[in-house]
Amino acid sequence: MSTLDRIQSGEASATRPVSARGLRFAIAVSSWNSNITGELLRGALETLRQAGAEEVKVMHVPGAFELTNAAARLKQEAYYDAIIVLGCVVRGDTPHFDYICQGVTAGITQLNTQIDHKGVTQPRISPVIFGVLTTETMEQAVERTTGALGNKGAEAAETAIIMCRPHCEIVK
Repeated sequence: MSTLDRIQSGEASATRPVSARGLRFAIAVSSWNSNITGELLRGALETLRQAGAEEVKVMHVPGAFELTNAAARLKQEAYYDAIIVLGCVVRGDTPHFDYICQGVTAGITQLNTQIDHKGVTQPRISPVIFGVLTTETMEQAVERTTGALGNKGAEAAETAIIMCRPHCEIVK
Protein backbone atom coordinates (compact mmCIF):
# COMPACT_ATOMS: atom_id res chain seq x y z
CA MET A 1 0.00 0.00 0.00
CA SER A 2 1.44 3.37 -0.97
CA THR A 3 1.75 6.34 1.38
CA LEU A 4 -1.12 8.08 -0.41
CA ASP A 5 -3.30 4.96 -0.12
CA ARG A 6 -2.59 4.78 3.63
CA ILE A 7 -3.48 8.43 4.09
CA GLN A 8 -6.68 8.16 2.10
CA SER A 9 -7.72 4.95 3.89
CA GLY A 10 -7.25 6.58 7.28
CA GLU A 11 -4.34 4.35 8.26
CA ALA A 12 -2.10 7.40 8.63
CA SER A 13 -2.82 10.30 10.97
CA ALA A 14 -4.14 12.58 8.21
CA THR A 15 -7.25 11.52 6.33
CA ARG A 16 -7.65 14.43 3.94
CA PRO A 17 -7.51 13.94 0.17
CA VAL A 18 -4.16 14.99 -1.24
CA SER A 19 -4.13 17.29 -4.25
CA ALA A 20 -1.24 18.87 -6.13
CA ARG A 21 -3.45 21.38 -7.96
CA GLY A 22 -1.71 24.72 -8.28
CA LEU A 23 1.63 23.33 -7.12
CA ARG A 24 4.92 23.35 -9.04
CA PHE A 25 7.51 20.62 -8.61
CA ALA A 26 11.05 19.98 -9.77
CA ILE A 27 12.69 16.58 -9.97
CA ALA A 28 16.44 16.00 -10.10
CA VAL A 29 17.16 12.49 -11.34
CA SER A 30 20.43 10.61 -11.63
CA SER A 31 21.30 8.92 -14.92
CA TRP A 32 23.46 6.32 -13.12
CA ASN A 33 21.53 3.03 -12.85
CA SER A 34 19.06 4.48 -15.35
CA ASN A 35 17.05 1.25 -15.50
CA ILE A 36 16.09 1.98 -11.88
CA THR A 37 16.03 5.79 -11.88
CA GLY A 38 13.89 5.82 -15.03
CA GLU A 39 11.27 3.77 -13.18
CA LEU A 40 11.52 6.05 -10.15
CA LEU A 41 10.98 9.05 -12.42
CA ARG A 42 8.05 7.37 -14.17
CA GLY A 43 6.38 6.67 -10.82
CA ALA A 44 6.94 10.21 -9.56
CA LEU A 45 5.64 11.87 -12.74
CA GLU A 46 2.59 9.62 -12.86
CA THR A 47 1.74 10.41 -9.24
CA LEU A 48 2.17 14.16 -9.68
CA ARG A 49 0.08 14.21 -12.86
CA GLN A 50 -2.71 12.16 -11.28
CA ALA A 51 -2.75 14.56 -8.33
CA GLY A 52 -3.11 17.54 -10.70
CA ALA A 53 0.33 19.16 -10.44
CA GLU A 54 0.48 22.43 -12.35
CA GLU A 55 4.06 22.03 -13.53
CA VAL A 56 6.94 19.56 -13.24
CA LYS A 57 10.50 20.33 -14.33
CA VAL A 58 12.95 17.44 -14.66
CA MET A 59 16.72 17.93 -14.41
CA HIS A 60 18.99 15.01 -15.31
CA VAL A 61 22.41 14.68 -13.67
CA PRO A 62 25.16 12.06 -14.13
CA GLY A 63 25.12 10.40 -10.70
CA ALA A 64 23.64 10.44 -7.22
CA PHE A 65 26.37 12.69 -5.80
CA GLU A 66 25.33 15.47 -8.21
CA LEU A 67 21.74 15.44 -6.92
CA THR A 68 22.57 17.83 -4.09
CA ASN A 69 23.96 20.42 -6.50
CA ALA A 70 20.96 20.03 -8.81
CA ALA A 71 18.53 20.41 -5.90
CA ALA A 72 20.41 23.50 -4.69
CA ARG A 73 20.16 25.07 -8.16
CA LEU A 74 16.46 24.30 -8.36
CA LYS A 75 15.86 25.59 -4.84
CA GLN A 76 17.70 28.82 -5.68
CA GLU A 77 15.10 29.54 -8.34
CA ALA A 78 12.61 29.95 -5.43
CA TYR A 79 9.88 28.88 -7.83
CA TYR A 80 9.07 25.29 -6.92
CA ASP A 81 6.83 24.25 -4.06
CA ALA A 82 8.90 21.08 -3.60
CA ILE A 83 11.94 19.42 -5.13
CA ILE A 84 12.33 15.66 -5.40
CA VAL A 85 15.69 13.95 -5.85
CA LEU A 86 15.74 10.47 -7.37
CA GLY A 87 18.74 8.18 -7.57
CA CYS A 88 20.01 4.68 -6.95
CA VAL A 89 23.24 3.64 -5.27
CA VAL A 90 24.01 -0.08 -5.10
CA ARG A 91 26.73 -1.32 -2.75
CA GLY A 92 29.89 -2.52 -4.46
CA ASP A 93 33.22 -3.89 -3.32
CA THR A 94 34.70 -0.54 -2.23
CA PRO A 95 33.74 2.15 0.32
CA HIS A 96 32.54 4.37 -2.56
CA PHE A 97 28.93 3.45 -1.67
CA ASP A 98 29.34 4.85 1.85
CA TYR A 99 30.88 8.11 0.68
CA ILE A 100 28.20 8.74 -1.93
CA CYS A 101 25.31 7.88 0.39
CA GLN A 102 26.69 9.99 3.24
CA GLY A 103 27.38 12.95 0.96
CA VAL A 104 23.96 12.96 -0.67
CA THR A 105 22.15 12.49 2.63
CA ALA A 106 24.07 15.31 4.32
CA GLY A 107 23.60 17.61 1.34
CA ILE A 108 19.85 17.07 1.11
CA THR A 109 19.52 17.45 4.88
CA GLN A 110 21.30 20.79 4.73
CA LEU A 111 19.11 22.00 1.86
CA ASN A 112 16.01 21.19 3.90
CA THR A 113 17.04 23.72 6.54
CA GLN A 114 17.55 26.63 4.13
CA ILE A 115 14.88 29.28 3.63
CA ASP A 116 14.34 30.57 0.08
CA HIS A 117 14.81 34.36 -0.01
CA LYS A 118 15.78 35.07 -3.59
CA GLY A 119 13.23 37.25 -5.36
CA VAL A 120 10.41 36.69 -2.88
CA THR A 121 9.05 39.03 -0.25
CA GLN A 122 7.71 36.16 1.85
CA PRO A 123 10.49 33.62 2.53
CA ARG A 124 9.47 29.99 2.32
CA ILE A 125 11.04 26.63 2.86
CA SER A 126 10.69 24.38 -0.18
CA PRO A 127 11.15 20.79 0.95
CA VAL A 128 13.69 18.62 -0.81
CA ILE A 129 12.40 15.05 -0.82
CA PHE A 130 14.93 12.21 -0.59
CA GLY A 131 14.05 9.58 -3.18
CA VAL A 132 17.45 7.92 -3.40
CA LEU A 133 17.55 4.15 -3.15
CA THR A 134 20.53 2.81 -1.22
CA THR A 135 20.50 -0.94 -1.66
CA GLU A 136 22.80 -3.89 -1.23
CA THR A 137 21.87 -5.43 -4.60
CA MET A 138 20.32 -4.49 -7.91
CA GLU A 139 17.52 -6.96 -7.16
CA GLN A 140 16.58 -4.92 -4.07
CA ALA A 141 16.48 -1.79 -6.22
CA VAL A 142 14.18 -3.48 -8.73
CA GLU A 143 11.86 -4.54 -5.87
CA ARG A 144 11.57 -0.87 -4.90
CA THR A 145 10.60 0.28 -8.39
CA THR A 146 8.54 -2.43 -10.03
CA GLY A 147 8.21 -5.16 -7.41
CA ALA A 148 6.14 -5.97 -4.37
CA LEU A 149 7.49 -2.96 -2.48
CA GLY A 150 5.84 -0.51 -4.89
CA ASN A 151 7.54 2.41 -6.58
CA LYS A 152 9.61 4.58 -4.26
CA GLY A 153 9.56 7.38 -6.85
CA ALA A 154 5.78 7.51 -6.54
CA GLU A 155 6.12 7.55 -2.75
CA ALA A 156 8.60 10.43 -2.95
CA ALA A 157 6.10 12.39 -5.06
CA GLU A 158 3.33 11.66 -2.55
CA THR A 159 5.58 12.90 0.23
CA ALA A 160 6.32 16.08 -1.73
CA ILE A 161 2.62 16.80 -2.14
CA ILE A 162 1.93 16.18 1.53
CA MET A 163 4.82 18.43 2.57
CA CYS A 164 3.35 21.23 0.46
CA ARG A 165 0.05 20.88 2.28
CA PRO A 166 1.01 19.75 5.78
CA HIS A 167 -1.73 18.77 8.19
CA CYS A 168 -1.44 20.76 11.41
CA GLU A 169 -3.70 20.83 14.40
CA ILE A 170 -3.67 22.40 17.83
CA VAL A 171 -3.75 19.83 20.59
CA LYS A 172 -4.65 20.97 24.10
